[in-house]
Amino acid sequence: MSETTPDYDGPILEIDKLSISFFTRLREIPAVMDFSVSVRPGEAVGLVGESGCGKSTVALGVMQDLGVNGRVTGGSIRFKGRDLAEMSPAELRQIRGNEIAMIYQEPMASLNPAMRVGKQLMEVPMIHEGIGEAEARARALQVIEDVKLPDPERILRAFPHQLSGGQQQRIVIAMALMSKPALLILDEPTTALDVTVEAAIVELVKDLGKKYGTSMLFISHNLGLVLETCDRLCVMYSGEAVERGSIEDVFDQMRHPYTQALFRSIPLPGASKTDRPLVAIPGNFPLPHERPPGCNFGPRCDYFEAGRCDAQEIRMEPVKGDERHETRCLRQDEIDWNAPVVAAQTHAKAEIGRTVLKIDNLKKYYEVAASALFKGGEKKVVKANETLSFEARESETLAIVGESGCGKSTFAKVLMGLETATEGSILLDNREIQSTPIEKRDTKTVADVQMVFQNPFDTLNPSMTVGRQIIRALEVFGYGTSDAERRERMLTLLDLVKLPRAFADRMPRQLSGGQKQRVGIARAFAGDARIVVADEPVSALDVSVQAAVTDLLMEIQREQKTTLLFISHDLSIVRYLSDRVMVMYLGHVVELGTTEEVFSPPYHPYTEALLSAVPIADTSVKKKHIVLEGDIPSAVNPPPGCPFQTRCRWKQLVPGNRCETEVPPMRDFDGHQIKCHLSDAQFAEMEPVITSAPSVAAE
Repeated sequence: MSETTPDYDGPILEIDKLSISFFTRLREIPAVMDFSVSVRPGEAVGLVGESGCGKSTVALGVMQDLGVNGRVTGGSIRFKGRDLAEMSPAELRQIRGNEIAMIYQEPMASLNPAMRVGKQLMEVPMIHEGIGEAEARARALQVIEDVKLPDPERILRAFPHQLSGGQQQRIVIAMALMSKPALLILDEPTTALDVTVEAAIVELVKDLGKKYGTSMLFISHNLGLVLETCDRLCVMYSGEAVERGSIEDVFDQMRHPYTQALFRSIPLPGASKTDRPLVAIPGNFPLPHERPPGCNFGPRCDYFEAGRCDAQEIRMEPVKGDERHETRCLRQDEIDWNAPVVAAQTHAKAEIGRTVLKIDNLKKYYEVAASALFKGGEKKVVKANETLSFEARESETLAIVGESGCGKSTFAKVLMGLETATEGSILLDNREIQSTPIEKRDTKTVADVQMVFQNPFDTLNPSMTVGRQIIRALEVFGYGTSDAERRERMLTLLDLVKLPRAFADRMPRQLSGGQKQRVGIARAFAGDARIVVADEPVSALDVSVQAAVTDLLMEIQREQKTTLLFISHDLSIVRYLSDRVMVMYLGHVVELGTTEEVFSPPYHPYTEALLSAVPIADTSVKKKHIVLEGDIPSAVNPPPGCPFQTRCRWKQLVPGNRCETEVPPMRDFDGHQIKCHLSDAQFAEMEPVITSAPSVAAE
């Protein structure tokens, strides 16, 4: 252990008026300004804000790892009372990984792919504490048990690529905990994980924090996660802290317009696309070298007062009556924080039309060689989709929900014609398309079924202007007879997705993530698509941008009467915008019904666990606590009987071992379908997973 004051009882981490800049040849770019936060022993503090607000820069500042261009230009970072800037490189090496550990968003960034997991874990205490190999191995085994991984001996011998994403992230957490650090920094540690795995990891981090007495700085853009994991919270906007306080203070008594705007743009229970739409934050995030004078949030703020909010530098001030709650707002005492939200424009519920798409007993199997490298051995079959049957209607949003590997994206590929079906049928306006690959589909069919992808950065051609990319789609769809006609349609499409017409001449690199996603949507609707498959279209975007893009999709759907197949694992957004929900697990549809039916009992046991795992940013919401054990089984070797039986907490209530031997029938509760062996009486006993106090529904 490094020499720190042994009887030190102040904050573990104390950041005071910190400023960090990055220096380029052209200019100094201030990334963090006047930022203060402290973390006390055993406490978890959340750091919340949108991409580019400086959260990760603060974490790198604490690790003293700002690269060659980054520099602390003001303030201090003290760890256990000592200023990190005054430590020698040798002292910093001793503290990093030993007393301060960091868990990154992408687990493979922290793991060596060519080294067995056990060796990587054992290295930590051997290097930092100089202990022997046998003791290090015993400690590695113990910590693998602590992070609830099955068969610790096998895990020690495994290479990282032999583990799932959730297991890799647990190994990274185990590695961070090997030397029992005093401070653990978590930088979006669950963003890339499924919601059920996320719930288990969050539970794990909380338990281990208590067990080891570790203090935590939890960086996230997910307010629900912060509510579940942290004691206090700091909200950041454009390089500055704008509000600080306990979770209850900030969630229930918010005193900064940005915090308020953030909460209005996320789908909490009670929000609905027709009568309580989300309110997106107007305008865009300022670039670091183009920040406005005075309040950084001024240009986007509902309460902005010219000549006052932009006339001076604004400091953090305590909220009246609560010294531990602070805000960076001059008008905190003048604003009526309890005034009802000025309602966004409400819309009549869309009239659901005739059936456009009918899927009947669809199966998609892949054959893979037992040894993919040498193409040898027996062939194995991956059952990606098993007997999918459902319909989708005009103007309807059907959400397809499930964890990674459940077959959502495989189904989307078959529908698009990127794959062909193994069995069963897909009827588009009574035309069978399941066996026609995309290159053999006629122009109308290609234009009728379009897709909006998860990552807007990967779907645009970086060397082509925005306008040219949309015109290219119009050419493929055979739209218009002249270039002038196509250009006019392209400009109309930019209007449709609420982008300035001047963007037609911009390159993708000049656009933000939300703007790129709008271009992707414009391209999808270029040929008047009948069906749009939206594959996690907002998961890569910030919460304020999510609201705007979601609203846009809904508006276009109302105008064009489009059928929207919305693939997602975020049940909050699914509840907000879908008319019906289809829950998938390991290739099977396990539940199908209207949104109200799926979100209230009776549930399929898997749906029940999914709902319990959703983080909700509302202190008045109470959730039943169900953490799924184990990972999704492999589609190459699915379990016999019910696909969910290996993780089901209701299984022992079914007589005999039917769950393990028979695939359950699809049960029908007045149109609400559930694939399960439970009896009617057992379904009737199910209780709601999510309940909220009356105040949430009121208003």
